[in-house]
Amino acid sequence: MAGLVDINGHPTWVDDRGGGGTPLLLLHGGLGNSDDLLNSMGPGLSEHFRLIAFDRRGHGYTADTDADFHYEDMAAETIAVLEQVVGGPAHLVGWSDGGIIALLVALRRPDLVNKLVAIGANYHFDGSMPVEMEPESPVSQQLGRAYAERSPDGAEHLEVVLQKSFRMFSSEPVLTTADIARISRPALVVVGDDDMVALPHTVSLYEALPDAQLAVVPGASHGLPLEQPAAVNSLILSFLAAAGPPRTLMPIRRAQAAARAQAAGADGS
Repeated sequence: MAGLVDINGHPTWVDDRGGGGTPLLLLHGGLGNSDDLLNSMGPGLSEHFRLIAFDRRGHGYTADTDADFHYEDMAAETIAVLEQVVGGPAHLVGWSDGGIIALLVALRRPDLVNKLVAIGANYHFDGSMPVEMEPESPVSQQLGRAYAERSPDGAEHLEVVLQKSFRMFSSEPVLTTADIARISRPALVVVGDDDMVALPHTVSLYEALPDAQLAVVPGASHGLPLEQPAAVNSLILSFLAAAGPPRTLMPIRRAQAAARAQAAGADGS
């Protein structure tokens, strides 16, 4: 089923591929649309999960409004999709802005999140390195074509979306590692070894999450899900299929976490 659904009073494009597995909600990147991940990663995930994606306001087939873009509003959209379309909790797999939104949803509504995967995501705007998008570049050209093919606002509205997006990128998100430490759901942090999100920032995200795993994919950029979808899907499938924390031969970080959890249990807290 694919079509417009009223989400928080706004007609929103939702693509529910169905299936009998656990719901998995794909969250597209900034300036992109739901087809990005559905076309690249979807075929490898749909046989295992009920696969769902949607176009956020001003993206893909969902019209824009006069309001500025804010990640908190995007998280509210996602929560509404989980409640109205999914009908309960799901695994969240978010790329770039979608990963930021997955973190925010896990903070605000952990009851709606089973596990989360954040691909190329930053939790603070200063963790992302500036990238020049020349109008003639292949990425810019592809972005423009995809927008023109889908947007009900017309191709000329892309400039408005770009301005609103880059204002948001330069000032949001503003989470701290203390905020990230409140995320209780199991998380997989994935990044390309040449991502626009600085590697130390990605590591700090991983280290702040209480129950997390980290994967740095070699030979990859911020476009990792489009460049190496099979590799990303393999990481995701292994992570989502696992029951409980990883068991390793020489745990260090996880041994400390387990000791803290055991002590907390002994104290009755």
